[in-house]
Amino acid sequence: MTGAAHQTNETNDQGQEKHVTGATIWLTGLPSAGKTTIAHELAGRLCDEGHRVEVLDGDEIREFLSAGLGFSREDRHTNVQRIGFVAELLASNGVKALVPVIAPYADSRDAVRKRHETEGTPYVEVHVATPVEVCSVRDVKGLYAKQAAGELSGLTGVDDPYEEPETPDLRIESHTQTVQDSAAALYALLTERGLA
Repeated sequence: MTGAAHQTNETNDQGQEKHVTGATIWLTGLPSAGKTTIAHELAGRLCDEGHRVEVLDGDEIREFLSAGLGFSREDRHTNVQRIGFVAELLASNGVKALVPVIAPYADSRDAVRKRHETEGTPYVEVHVATPVEVCSVRDVKGLYAKQAAGELSGLTGVDDPYEEPETPDLRIESHTQTVQDSAAALYALLTERGLA
């Protein structure tokens, strides 16, 4: 496997230029922080501009690629490494891999970044820094309610650790701006780095 994330341009059937510079954009943050919503908003914009894009949803990965893994530190690490491997593979083949996955441990995220650096594949770490108080109100999947009712344990950021990135490439305060503004901030960073 090579990290051939070179800038090349192709044209599609309509003669429009397609962008085929790959990159992994990893959105980390607490459950219900807004990671997946921002990823899909950005994916739509990138697709409209001719980029090849895949959103690697954490729930889908757990169902299809990491079935059988639990939520111990070791299993979470294994899950993140599997996702990182797939993301790098896609990115090295010209795809923008958007990864809205919690990845609660700094060493797991660092290992993914190092894999990309070794392969020469662009990698962007985004911290969707929504406070737990806001996430628990949003509670998109009902996880915080289940934890509060004693039906669930090991909830990241509540009774299981979440190690915030110290130096992410971008920090998004999604609770203070719209989804569109959050995606625009990330798009601006990608543009600045020649990835959009």
